[in-house]
Amino acid sequence: MTAMRELLFEIGAEEIPAGYIEPALASMAARAARKLEELGLAYEGMQTFGTPRRLTLAVRALQDRQQDRRVEYIGPSKAAGVDTDGRMSKAATGFARSHGLKAEDLQVVTTAKGDYLMAVEDIKGLETRALLPELLESLVREIVFPKSMRWANTNLVFARPIQWLLALYDGEVLPLAIENIPCGNISHGHRFHAPEPFTVDGLDSYLQGLAARFVVVDPVQRREQVVVAVNSAVQQQVPVVGAQAVLHEGLLATVTNLVEHPYPICGRFDEKFLQLPSEALVTSMREHQKYFPVVNADGDLLPYFVAVNNTNIVDQALAASGHERVLRARLEDGLFFFNEDRKRPLAERSPELDGIVFQQKLGTMREKMERITALAVYLARKLAPGQEEIVGRAAQLAKADLLTSMVGEFPSLQGIMGRVYAGCDGESEAVALAIEEHYLPLRAGGVVPSSLPGALIGLADRMDTLVGCFAIGEKPTGNKDAFGLRRQALGLINIIRRQGLTVSLRELAQTALAQYSNLSGADEHCLKDLLAFIRLRFENEQIAEGRPQDVVDAATAARFDDIRDCILRIEALLEAQKEENFRILAASFKRIRNIVKSNRATEIRPELFTEDAEKALFAALGESQQKSRPFLAAAQYRQALVTMLLIKEPVDRFFDQVMVMADDPQQRQNRLNMLTALMAMILEVADISRISVEEH
Repeated sequence: MTAMRELLFEIGAEEIPAGYIEPALASMAARAARKLEELGLAYEGMQTFGTPRRLTLAVRALQDRQQDRRVEYIGPSKAAGVDTDGRMSKAATGFARSHGLKAEDLQVVTTAKGDYLMAVEDIKGLETRALLPELLESLVREIVFPKSMRWANTNLVFARPIQWLLALYDGEVLPLAIENIPCGNISHGHRFHAPEPFTVDGLDSYLQGLAARFVVVDPVQRREQVVVAVNSAVQQQVPVVGAQAVLHEGLLATVTNLVEHPYPICGRFDEKFLQLPSEALVTSMREHQKYFPVVNADGDLLPYFVAVNNTNIVDQALAASGHERVLRARLEDGLFFFNEDRKRPLAERSPELDGIVFQQKLGTMREKMERITALAVYLARKLAPGQEEIVGRAAQLAKADLLTSMVGEFPSLQGIMGRVYAGCDGESEAVALAIEEHYLPLRAGGVVPSSLPGALIGLADRMDTLVGCFAIGEKPTGNKDAFGLRRQALGLINIIRRQGLTVSLRELAQTALAQYSNLSGADEHCLKDLLAFIRLRFENEQIAEGRPQDVVDAATAARFDDIRDCILRIEALLEAQKEENFRILAASFKRIRNIVKSNRATEIRPELFTEDAEKALFAALGESQQKSRPFLAAAQYRQALVTMLLIKEPVDRFFDQVMVMADDPQQRQNRLNMLTALMAMILEVADISRISVEEH
């Protein structure tokens, strides 16, 4: 029985950027698990730890050696390998030689295809200790960072220069050096509070040694300490009842990976800066300085903030004043920009969008604004009669804040500052809100516009970008997606879904394309590619939400133009597939599709019927069409499917008693047409031939 050992591997480096740490740890764990599995080495548990100065992998109860194993290789057939006199052919001897054997060592094995020659190789398992150096070096070299660097005269690329390597297996140092950096049993504590090296003999001593040297190496534990420290600083130093820090998840993740041990500092700023929009204040603190804002019990910003340092500064007042001085400079700039921006209304800025190029072949932002306005008003006429004026006005102003100093300084405030400045200019609340919301959602799963005008402008904006880029050949390829078209398509899908809009994607794309005067050469192929691109995003999202792939495929294969309609058909299929009759009909539908093939004619001549079964199917088809028609018109697809299921038994009888491919060409065509008409009726809901009846 093989013994189980512990592996501890630490990469010590100069400060790694905060955003790199979690992906790097996840990559280390995934790659290590895969490599251990490939080597046939079992283990009981795996953990990763990380701080700005270290990435660590720990594997508990790792198998001490590989199992011995026997590998069998099937070679040429016995007939090809052995002649009638029992001599081995060149094929047999060559096969044996390729596996280090003599021809007479080959065995004969009987398979489903007959007798074959087989080579058997006994492979002795290697000790884990001998396998780990190569595995660990590959881990170091294969971690991918957003940006990497080389240093000194090494060929190694890494996020930051590696300073030390710790590699212990069963408490002993592994014989490994990477680019002249030898592995040892030495780690290092906090850079400033405990910089001296210390010896490690295993995971427990590693964790205890770091904890004693002011390093919280577990990111989860360190995050909890950040939360406690920030809240404690607010409670102790902000003299407002109910005051609390705004613990933004993204900022928490960043701060957690900026420090090895959190030391909070609470500071304040002049109340005059509270006249800035709260979003501008928070952005300045959060994005630029990594400070946590503080609010009162009602959620209103207070003139306080909390910074988290990596060192414990004895003079807290001095430390706070340093943070306050840096933030004050930022806020002074912000207040100046805000006051200067308000001197000119957004409406005056819109014409100046001519100075911003949207895309070289697609024109300026002013041209884009005009196209969006026309497309959004077109949508408003169809979906929001009476709101055309609001939609048109908001669309004309939607991009104007790109020319403001505040957005120039804080790009993440685009749309938000548009809303604020529109309010200052006296625009209606509906117009101001639509300006902000047309950018939503900002990311997958994000908040979508709450107002219909904002949603319509958002749809127009996204479709304009999608159509334009596809028309000039700027389609996403692999990891390249310069204009974020995948995100644009997902945003478009989710706006339609959350607002419950009935929109023809083809009509919307055609109308958007018509706004481009310089793209008149774009053809139907461009639109087809775009709709296929959106369809794929929709299908992936549906599957990610837990809907079976075959059901999603069945709905979209029938047609994909109206997202709301497609979702209704998916939901109807999910209900209908619980019925036994549906599964049987789905199986029959596959058969119908195979028989019909390319036939599209649906004209049926009853006078050509000769069998009772085909007469019965014709009658059932007519009844089913009549009953399902009003349900289909009302998009009540579940009820429509219920009426269609009544045709199951006549279909079964038809296939049992009728020869579709009759010798008489008229009879044959007539029967094909009837099956085609039946197929067309069901395709009004879905292509149920795609549903895996065995799985449901």
